[in-house]
Amino acid sequence: YIITREFAALTVQSDFLGTLVRMIYKLSFAIALCFDICIAESYVLDDKVGLGRTFDGIGGLSGGGATSRLLVNYAEPYRSQILDYLFKPNFGASLQILKVEIGGDAQTTDGTEPSHMHYENDENFFRGYEWWLMREAKKRNPNITLIGLPWAFPGWVGHGKNWPYDFPDITASYVVSWILGAEQYHDLNIDYVGIWNERNFDSKYIKLLRYTLDKSGLERVRIIASDNLWQPITYSLCVDQELAEAVDVIGAHYPGTTTVIEALKTQKKLWSSEDYSTFNDEVGGGCWARILNQNYVNGLMTATISWNLVASYYEDLPFGRDGLMTAEEPWTGNYVVESPIWITAHTTQFSQPGWSYLQTVGHLVHGGSYVALTDSKGNLTVVIETMVSIYLPIHYIYDGSFTLSLDVDEVYTLTTISTGQKGTYPDPPASGPFPKVYFDDFNVANPSFSEAPDFADQTGVFEYYINLTDPGPHVFTLRQVVTQMPVTWATDADQTISVIGDYKWQNLTVMCDVFMETVKTGGVFIAARVDKGGQSVRSAKGVFFWVFADGSYKVTNDLVGKTVLAEGLSGTRAYGWHTLTLTVEGEYATGLLNGYPLWKDAVVLGPKNGWAAIGTHSFELAQFDNFAVEVK
Repeated sequence: YIITREFAALTVQSDFLGTLVRMIYKLSFAIALCFDICIAESYVLDDKVGLGRTFDGIGGLSGGGATSRLLVNYAEPYRSQILDYLFKPNFGASLQILKVEIGGDAQTTDGTEPSHMHYENDENFFRGYEWWLMREAKKRNPNITLIGLPWAFPGWVGHGKNWPYDFPDITASYVVSWILGAEQYHDLNIDYVGIWNERNFDSKYIKLLRYTLDKSGLERVRIIASDNLWQPITYSLCVDQELAEAVDVIGAHYPGTTTVIEALKTQKKLWSSEDYSTFNDEVGGGCWARILNQNYVNGLMTATISWNLVASYYEDLPFGRDGLMTAEEPWTGNYVVESPIWITAHTTQFSQPGWSYLQTVGHLVHGGSYVALTDSKGNLTVVIETMVSIYLPIHYIYDGSFTLSLDVDEVYTLTTISTGQKGTYPDPPASGPFPKVYFDDFNVANPSFSEAPDFADQTGVFEYYINLTDPGPHVFTLRQVVTQMPVTWATDADQTISVIGDYKWQNLTVMCDVFMETVKTGGVFIAARVDKGGQSVRSAKGVFFWVFADGSYKVTNDLVGKTVLAEGLSGTRAYGWHTLTLTVEGEYATGLLNGYPLWKDAVVLGPKNGWAAIGTHSFELAQFDNFAVEVK
């Protein structure tokens, strides 16, 4: 059963590990099967020695940061087609696990996802798109495992510190409220919650989280810890019985297919709870194939979760196209089903969580690996990967035998399951650039999502807002709502910024109505040629046109505002609407305020291209309306 170059199926019908009865071919290209005399390595598959660990599934990760951002903007039927390729059983990747970020209002790699609690007295379980994504996944596969993990937290959780565990009761209540909200408002039962931070883990918090879950009637929710590294959590589990009772799964990020002796001694489930992070071309597909097999062969990991699920963010942000497939053009509807989708199908379409690995799994002598799984009811699936530069025949023996010649850089599945298929849809629309003329007045009374289409929040959170106190044309706006630096492992900028458009844009005009809500110290900007985002956003350069509530303006060549191209008085104040217009052409930039020239011919030596953007001077309340771009 071969899918790397083109999906095909080789089904083995036999008594479980018994004599092969017959082979059915449904092949798109030739495979050599030989029963004559040939030189071959022999490998035995046998359940008499007992079974191995229980298979827990293969999944994808939405989040860590904002990796599914553009997916929600796709029109039908393309959005549903993408979801089918990801989650529909016996169609595409047929994912068995979906892990999502519990949004924390912070930059966590490629963008920011909103928290369900911006402030301590605030709860809203309809922000963001992860709720929607979980519902869509569950609709397609009711048995899918759901996991939530906070990468970051709103600033109030840390009481002003960039650390969420000094007040563990607050942090535990915050996380549990998200799980309860998923159940109450979206009919979603979260199966696991992860605990992760870059520096260490906190055993007191883990125990308190277990207590808080149980007290809230969530005994069924299991804990993954530390959802980062094997150590030091595994040592602590061996010496702390209360901690060991609280933790159900040891999760490692990018374990390199290996584990540590202490992890094995705990007898806990071992998962690669974040893996892959590889460009999704054929080479990336081969890497994913090797990971899926060898995580168990080398490390006895029974679940593997890809970062990320779908590359649905601007490709020029960090780690572009590191998803199982690509969906980054909602404006055209174009998407690409990449090779990792079919690599995943080799396992997910022919084995299910609850199956068991055989103990007789291992490496091929000349490179590559094989695993075998059974449902203990007569079904057997063998997955072989040869992601090495070799060509060799493999001779499997047990009671009966067969010889299979394996080509290089291929994945093969031999199985008694006959329901697998390569799902197909008509080709999506052709790829195309972001529109050169773009306008959004944000006039959506009941938006499906809190984010405006195509805007990608890099720091801060920009949400649809209904200003009920404004009877005029600005009732519906986009509002930046985060007022305190969040708790995050990434390098958030001190300013908030949301980018949009085409990274190749050079000569353009950006226009937007702006409204500052912070007296004297407030400030907002529009920008062009913004050259960095994601975890690199602090060092972003471009052309930034700022106005401030103290009646001044400034034009800078960087987001931090140190390289000043022009400055002066503007007369701008808080609680009044102003229209900003920025034109950048060649090496010169000009700015208008309320349609009148405020400054002109500022010299811009670089960068030469980049996104358009809006943002604020600090974490503060501000509104934006009637955003427009025209590219020359």
